[in-house]
Amino acid sequence: MFFGEFRHNIDAKGRLSIPAKMRNQCGECVYVTRGNDGCLALYTQQGWEKYYEELQALPQKKKSTRIFIRLVTSRASECEFDKLGRINIPLVLRQEGHLEKECVIVGVGDHVEIWNSEAWNQFYDDNKDSFDEISEDLDEYEL
Repeated sequence: MFFGEFRHNIDAKGRLSIPAKMRNQCGECVYVTRGNDGCLALYTQQGWEKYYEELQALPQKKKSTRIFIRLVTSRASECEFDKLGRINIPLVLRQEGHLEKECVIVGVGDHVEIWNSEAWNQFYDDNKDSFDEISEDLDEYEL
């Protein structure tokens, strides 16, 4: 389970240090792809396999499904950790997530999100006051 918020800088070569708390759960490599709301999503190998199975279970005859799967998988990248605990995020994904300097690494349960710092701050500020309302709406779902 991933949780917490960490801030790290990405260097000009696209290397980003993943916090040890998270890295210790990841194995030798992770999968990075486009996430929701402008972030990148990072999955362990097991997490990626589960997510991919869920994608494949979607109705392939629906155009929106095909588009979504293409957008998620076409730029997905397997990233190995270097000796310093960094992954190298490909340029196309850095551009997708607008990652330039300070990044926010957020644990969201079954995966990790990587955000541009300004985008994360804006997202959090825009949504934090709705916490109680969102919590009440979740009662509609059985948790």
